[in-house]
Amino acid sequence: QVQLVESGGGLVQPGGSLRLSCAASGSIFGIATMGWYRQGPGKQRELVADITTGGSTNYADSVKGRFTISRDNAKNTVYLQMNSLKPEDSAVYYCAITNFPGRTYWGQGTQVTVSS
Repeated sequence: QVQLVESGGGLVQPGGSLRLSCAASGSIFGIATMGWYRQGPGKQRELVADITTGGSTNYADSVKGRFTISRDNAKNTVYLQMNSLKPEDSAVYYCAITNFPGRTYWGQGTQVTVSS
């Protein structure tokens, strides 16, 4: 049984910052990639950023230079530091973990609302 517990979402003003965390537990059998996705109302879920075990990162063009993904392999935790937030960043953010056998697990989602 694998669980991904997200935290750190909330309401923030434009230009503000939030830091999301996602901690995984259970029989994961080794984590290959950890990442963050988001889904706004009426929109498809999109990749925000991901990071491999070795630390290689990938970002959506819309968040490059503003968001930073990191991970603590010892704690099976992935973070997303979000700076210079814009209203269009408002969405439910989901963490995702893909293990070496190739199975992907999803967090419950955390709401991020950017509004003045």
